[in-house]
Amino acid sequence: MTTENQNLFAALRAAFPKNLDEIAVETDDELAYSWRDLDRATAMIANLLVSLKLPEGSRIAVQVEKSVEAMMLYLATLRAGYVFLPLNTAYQSAEIEYFIANAEPAVVVCSPKNFGWVSKIAFQAGTRNVFTLGDDRTGSLLDRAAVHGDVHQPAKKPAGDLAAILYTSGTTGRSKGAMLTHGNMLSNARVLKDYWGWKPGDVLVHALPIFHVHGLFVAIHGALINGSKMLWMAKFDPKKVIAWMPRATVFMGVPTLYVRMLAEPSLDQAAAKNMRLFIAGSAPLLVETFKAWQDRTGHTILERYGMSETVMLTSNPYRPEEGRRGGTVGFPLPGVGLRVMGDDGKELPTGEIGGIQVKGPNVFKGYWRMPEKTKEEFTADGWFRTGDVGKVDGDGYVSIVGRSKDLIISGGYNVYPAEIEGYINEMPGVAESALVGVPHPDFGEVGVAVVIPKPGAKLSPGEIVATLKAKLANFKIPKRCFVVDELPRNTMGKVQKNLLRGEYKDLFA
Repeated sequence: MTTENQNLFAALRAAFPKNLDEIAVETDDELAYSWRDLDRATAMIANLLVSLKLPEGSRIAVQVEKSVEAMMLYLATLRAGYVFLPLNTAYQSAEIEYFIANAEPAVVVCSPKNFGWVSKIAFQAGTRNVFTLGDDRTGSLLDRAAVHGDVHQPAKKPAGDLAAILYTSGTTGRSKGAMLTHGNMLSNARVLKDYWGWKPGDVLVHALPIFHVHGLFVAIHGALINGSKMLWMAKFDPKKVIAWMPRATVFMGVPTLYVRMLAEPSLDQAAAKNMRLFIAGSAPLLVETFKAWQDRTGHTILERYGMSETVMLTSNPYRPEEGRRGGTVGFPLPGVGLRVMGDDGKELPTGEIGGIQVKGPNVFKGYWRMPEKTKEEFTADGWFRTGDVGKVDGDGYVSIVGRSKDLIISGGYNVYPAEIEGYINEMPGVAESALVGVPHPDFGEVGVAVVIPKPGAKLSPGEIVATLKAKLANFKIPKRCFVVDELPRNTMGKVQKNLLRGEYKDLFA
């Protein structure tokens, strides 16, 4: 049994460069943060958290705009030994109410502009501490942290201790909190450092949000565990990313970001000549985008595959001579087991499509306070059922062909039809609804709602969408809504969503 501290923060801190006065982060509004700034600020915030005398394993729920200070809050939470719970900035009151009731955080940090309604929900749910953090270095969190000391010994944590909870909407019903440990994330960060060839002098362009796995864990851990500088962008700006490329070596993005950069005339081989690696994930990358990027920049995008529950699972090879293939997500990462299973519970031969199951040190502990759900998602021999459908070809490349449920991935964000249908079905005059994903040139996929009215009821598609907008995050809102007399069904009376997808597939072509 190792006595080494397995706190993820301690491992990231150990990778900081010897010279702490070097620049660690440069922002798009021309601020520069040294490694010493990161060390001192995370110590002060950690000391503030410790001063609150929170119970062991307390959750720190955070819904704030992207900023370097928000990253520091994440690192300080790990450092102090608490559990970080990032929440999408688009979430509205009904969603926040659910997460706070479910996670029972000891601390909630929100944007100053949302303090009124968020604090009300938090205090009613029994949360004692609510702080604010703006994207302009303001807010009560920083004011309170400023009076604390700038030295802090990272809390001792075994690998199996909880580090973060990520809410992932269930394909049926409410969101589930995926519990990730220090060991899950540290093992993944170390594997990727090696697999993606991180080296001294690498510079990452960070243009992703930091409330989900891709931007928060894969990108930030990748740069920090390599002691690499980040060029930090509050909101993705294609022109600016291209202008930054000569000063950078690594970029990570969702397919939508690549599509938007391809629309910029300034993107060419000269702009990208200093870059070492372009990585795409969070949604399927179209083969035409993969090829267009190769033609324009001379670079081959590395596509990989992961989930909130597992961080990264597979990746195309780093060395181009080993062959990065468009339309595939590469090979299982070292230490990750992956198998494709048939409905009969037997492993399928090469090339056959079935349910993807995985195991490894990166696979989560289970769903927060959902022992039954956790049991259901793991096989008797300990493999996690991903809910993705795919195949492995003769060379070992993994391809994802769809979702076992009807998940829609829009602009890199997961949209679960059951959740949106639940809200539509509660509206007056609605008998039933179905939400399906259809192809979209910018977002990859978007939701289309098909609604049946109750007898005699008059429904307006525009009003249905407007009602949803008041309740749900913008990425979940259907791009189109149709009111129809009936939905296609099979003999069992089940709605045939495949027929609806076929009917509306060319809406945005």
